[in-house]
Amino acid sequence: MLGSVPRTRSVRWTVALVVILLGPVIAGPAAKAEDIFRRLTGAQITARFSGMEMSDGVHWRDRYEPNGTITSQSMGKNRSGAWRVEGQELCVDFAKDQGGCYQVWLSGSKVEFRREGFDGSILEGTLQAPAKGR
Repeated sequence: MLGSVPRTRSVRWTVALVVILLGPVIAGPAAKAEDIFRRLTGAQITARFSGMEMSDGVHWRDRYEPNGTITSQSMGKNRSGAWRVEGQELCVDFAKDQGGCYQVWLSGSKVEFRREGFDGSILEGTLQAPAKGR
């Protein structure tokens, strides 16, 4: 009976060591450092969004022009409005009662818009340079 205790501890330590060393490999891409979202400051929002396009790749696309205008294509419908940075948030105005201000969280080219007090993202997409001809 006493002989099995050290072996059990040895097995536990071996398993713990394997998990520590191979955990990132086993977890795959979900564990990569670039998948960690960080909140952008107002200056970072301006620098990242000016002249760029955010899209889900299928249903919608918003283009943030350097002059503060935004053009949006969503499910075949076009609309335009304005964008600006207020404090540490990106604010978008399309029409009366359409738009709002959002925290911007970035992980590589992945973007999430979030609101204070809301658990989760409001909008998710990818930020990239606009395709030529658009």
